Amino acid sequence: MKKILTGAVASIALITAGCVATAGSDADLATAEMEASSAAMNAEMVTVDDAYAFIEKVEAEMSEMSEYVARIYWNQATNITFDTNWLAAKAGGEFTEMAVKYANETKKYEGLDLPPELARKFQILKSGITLPAPQTEGAAAELAEITTSLDATYGTGKFEYKGEVLNLEELSNIIATSRDPEELKAVWEGWRTISPPMKDDYAHMVEIANEGARELGFANLADMWLSNYDMPSDDMAAEVERLWSQVEPLYEELHCHVRAKLNEQYGDEVQPADGYIRADLLGNMWAQQWSNIYPLVAPEGTSGPSYDITEKLVAKGYDPLKMVKTGEAFFTSLGLKELPETFWERSMITRPADREVVCHASAWDLDNQEDIRIKMCTQVNSEDFQTVHHELGHNYYQRAYKDQDYLHQNGANDGFHEAIGDFLALSITPSYYQELGLISEDEIPPAEADTGLLMNQALDKIAFLPFGLMVDKWRWDVFRGETTPDEYTASWVELRQKYQGITPPGERPADAFDPGAKYHIPGNTPYLRYFLSFVMQFQFHKAACEQAGWEGPLHRCSIYGNEEVGAKFNAMMEMGASKPWPDALEAFTGTREMDGGAIIEYFAPLMTYLEEENKDRNCGWSE
Repeated sequence: MKKILTGAVASIALITAGCVATAGSDADLATAEMEASSAAMNAEMVTVDDAYAFIEKVEAEMSEMSEYVARIYWNQATNITFDTNWLAAKAGGEFTEMAVKYANETKKYEGLDLPPELARKFQILKSGITLPAPQTEGAAAELAEITTSLDATYGTGKFEYKGEVLNLEELSNIIATSRDPEELKAVWEGWRTISPPMKDDYAHMVEIANEGARELGFANLADMWLSNYDMPSDDMAAEVERLWSQVEPLYEELHCHVRAKLNEQYGDEVQPADGYIRADLLGNMWAQQWSNIYPLVAPEGTSGPSYDITEKLVAKGYDPLKMVKTGEAFFTSLGLKELPETFWERSMITRPADREVVCHASAWDLDNQEDIRIKMCTQVNSEDFQTVHHELGHNYYQRAYKDQDYLHQNGANDGFHEAIGDFLALSITPSYYQELGLISEDEIPPAEADTGLLMNQALDKIAFLPFGLMVDKWRWDVFRGETTPDEYTASWVELRQKYQGITPPGERPADAFDPGAKYHIPGNTPYLRYFLSFVMQFQFHKAACEQAGWEGPLHRCSIYGNEEVGAKFNAMMEMGASKPWPDALEAFTGTREMDGGAIIEYFAPLMTYLEEENKDRNCGWSE
């Protein structure tokens, strides 16, 4: 939780927005004229001083309430019971009512010529509610009950396989390691049996939140979410497509190569040489990252790493606590302060044995100051080693902007928050492993091994891009009413086929709710942030390496130990949401535009290899 106000219920994503009306019918124009007239009258009745006083009151009350709700939600996420669910629903409803009330009160000040900083706060207040409830009596409480139930259903999800009742981590381990297509299909389909009971509640939740969004002046919840990026929502949707067009060719080459290798492994009956890839064969429960199948698709004739980082971590005596301590040491090497003692006292670093918890890794800021924590069911492996660095990135960002006014205590946009940790994780290179003593100098792969190293990275970074895009594309269609509840899974499958070129291992049941088997759907976490973060993290990495004077290949650069870069990086983080995101981007990278060019540069040697490998293959997957 980056800026937790009601957690999964109605967290305020404190990012600026610009809601732009579009021309419509005569009735719409008449309504717009009436609203403009009303705004003009309001402007005559209230003053800028009144607006300052209003925002001061709002920030004081919301700051106090957010800590109250955050602590309740922390308890619910780390101890799922009837009582903690009840408390979370109650607190979430209370906060949603407060947030919606104040968001609607901003209308009183429309028409005033507000100073830019104050106008920004008003826009944040109006459009920053993830799930707004309408002001109808009981709507906020009902919305909170639904979202709490969805979150708890996901967090306690289990499936019986071969006589054992398995949770998500255990099922994910099978997906990651098994090469038996029948077992993979059974486990993939088994996890998706947890989500059909969520479907009706999810549909009702969308109805309530859409009504709330319309009350605030948005066409629907999709319009509201997309307006949170310092530009009109339609422009932001176009920007996303532009970024995807930059990186899509690299993904298509990776898909082509991986499909060919899986065909060699499993044969035509399991994985055909053409068309879609079977989703359960890719080593991840959602086929969002594919590095677990690296041994199956590794470049031939090139020497990859001679070490396994998971094995190295185990051999060096790493436990979950040491993993997190090592992550902290990366940030302190950049000149940033150590984490507060309360972080170590209050974080959930491993899965407790005595209670149900939400294991999905997250970073929390409970008091808008120093009570920062992570929640992870950490395992000693290379994936969680990366995740630790990512989550601590959130915590250090939270701490950096803690002196901003309350409504500016967030990332410049939500993609920034996700990009920060992953940008630093790009410095987890062989030289970084050597610095930690995990590998020796002799084990640092030679330059000819870079194709293998980049392939391993691409299976995580490039494979993720279309998934990061399609999750919210699915949701936007749902919010707009273009996808109805009986079409939820069919639309999900169609988008995965279109953007990822993957397909389920078998026909999906009529009552399936496959989107609900991905945490961020029942957890109501906007997902576009992850797509944007995968673009920006490479921009940050390139800028940081240039600042450090690095002259080698971009993928070999590590800024570990560079306090000069750390100071400039922290200065950007300290801005929080006080300025439009292009200002923050420019402060660190020198450019005001998100750009996929750094990804292309980073993976250029791999792209050359893939094009050569694929020259005689039938790439693409359109039917």
